[in-house]
Amino acid sequence: MTPLVLIPGMMCDARLFEPQIAAFSGRRAVICAPISAHSSVEELAASVLSYAPSRFAMLGLSMGGIVAMEILRQAPNRVERIALLDTNPLAEQEAVRARRLPQMMAVREGRLSSVMRDEMKPNYLSDVPRKVAILDLCMDMALGLGPHVFLNQSRALMDRPNQSETLRNADLPALVLCGREDTLCPVSRHELMAELIQDARLEIIEGAGHLPTLEQPDKTNAALARWLED
Repeated sequence: MTPLVLIPGMMCDARLFEPQIAAFSGRRAVICAPISAHSSVEELAASVLSYAPSRFAMLGLSMGGIVAMEILRQAPNRVERIALLDTNPLAEQEAVRARRLPQMMAVREGRLSSVMRDEMKPNYLSDVPRKVAILDLCMDMALGLGPHVFLNQSRALMDRPNQSETLRNADLPALVLCGREDTLCPVSRHELMAELIQDARLEIIEGAGHLPTLEQPDKTNAALARWLED
């Protein structure tokens, strides 16, 4: 079976995809690609391509989806299929860019924990039963990656390209999925992506916010299984 490359969101590691790794790694190679070593989306994509299989299926969530779109732009012939979860194909809005700068300053001053707790984590999840445990996991992932990764990823997001043309040119099995209650990357962004990609499947996960892989793993895995079997 075609290997599956997973690309996590900002300040996340493979634990973001723990239910997906458990569900799919018994039948295919599953690789979680870190996106921490560079400060541009283009360099992060090139880094993933440097060690990814020659041809692969690719799933990216949030910032991981942004990097996945750049991988598709750089090497469309290597990507067999793509799943874009809770992400955004557009360049950074000026208002969002302006909010990043004080966050980056705070992290440079040693306040990564407070930035994650006060400004980022509250935007992640719907009111699911495991909300506290998932938020604790998000904090653990972020603190494990550390301030340097936060700064790298913030710079990459600030300067990211618009990938609308990449999606218009895409000709491959595509899943566009998000949580119904995602406030960071709302449903409207995913409707746009589904319109841009020829024959994309749009799936909205009820009872989930920005991290449906953890909030509603069974529903998310069912959608991913359908995509992998297309």
